[in-house]
Amino acid sequence: MFQIEAHKCAEKSDNEKMEAFDISVIICAYSEERWDALVAAIESVQQQTLPPEEIIVVIDHCPGLMTRVRQQVRGVITAENMGVRGLSGARNSGIALTKSQIIAFLDDDAIAAPDWLTLLSEKFSDPQVLGVGGTVTPLWLDNFPAWFPEEFHWVVGCTYRGMSRSGQTIRNPVGASMALRREVFKVVGGFRSGIGRVGMRPAGCEETELCIRARQHWPRSVFLFQPQATVFHRVPGKRASWRYFCERCYAEGLSKAIVSRYAGAADSLASERTYILCTLPQGIVRGLSDAFVLRDLAGLARAGAIVLGLMITTAGYLVGSACLHLEKLKVKRKRGISKEEVFLQRSPSSIKTEP
Repeated sequence: MFQIEAHKCAEKSDNEKMEAFDISVIICAYSEERWDALVAAIESVQQQTLPPEEIIVVIDHCPGLMTRVRQQVRGVITAENMGVRGLSGARNSGIALTKSQIIAFLDDDAIAAPDWLTLLSEKFSDPQVLGVGGTVTPLWLDNFPAWFPEEFHWVVGCTYRGMSRSGQTIRNPVGASMALRREVFKVVGGFRSGIGRVGMRPAGCEETELCIRARQHWPRSVFLFQPQATVFHRVPGKRASWRYFCERCYAEGLSKAIVSRYAGAADSLASERTYILCTLPQGIVRGLSDAFVLRDLAGLARAGAIVLGLMITTAGYLVGSACLHLEKLKVKRKRGISKEEVFLQRSPSSIKTEP
């Protein structure tokens, strides 16, 4: 078991402490192969300095794992994914069972620092805060790959260089470590199926689409980043490979295309513009500087990985956008609308999000 030192928590009034306890934690799992990681995730939540009201473990269509959790794990509510297979359906099934006004999510292969819930819950004292995300630090199970650029830590579900490093507003938190108000799900609906991860398929962006939908409904409300709220995300050797890197980048592009379809490109790609125009060029320069100034030849690989990752992600987005457009054309033609009429109707403002 990894020992994680907690931050010192500021003292609170009795009323604030009572409100902070009104929080549920959902952990979704789909495979017995990650049993040890799941147990460690559950134990890290059970050892929080601020105990949650309930811990709900949702099993995504894996009867063997369901039986094992029920027989061997105490102090949790175990539930089946009653929706479509995948992370979105599993999360929505867990949300339906929660009682608290704040709902936190932790990945089944992540370990939360002891003060994780305390630090996340502090931000909800502001009624304009819809949700809070924390820092997700990679826990490399094998040797750290020197070629892997920090700008692409999102590939392994972690906080990446370019994200806010202070308590600033963000478009959406990283799904491995986040907490949202129940009201978000009550008003705008749950995580949209068909976007996020299903089993080992390296897709994502389900929390991105949800948070954009929430911000479109409450334009004056915000999502915050709480960097001190830390979880450690296990990264096995197979996810630190060039193959997984490329697959995940391509899947991210496809996912972004789907999000753009529902939420509009302006909101869906707002963070990506700054990332592409500022963060990635700085990363390339940093890699080249490491190689030629510090004589760290891995810097060349990191710079190359940034270029390759951007190209593959862009390719995924273009392919996804083209496929979605062709699908839309087929639907329109079936309804007797000409191609010219479809072209005239195309505009970001015409894309509406259904709750």
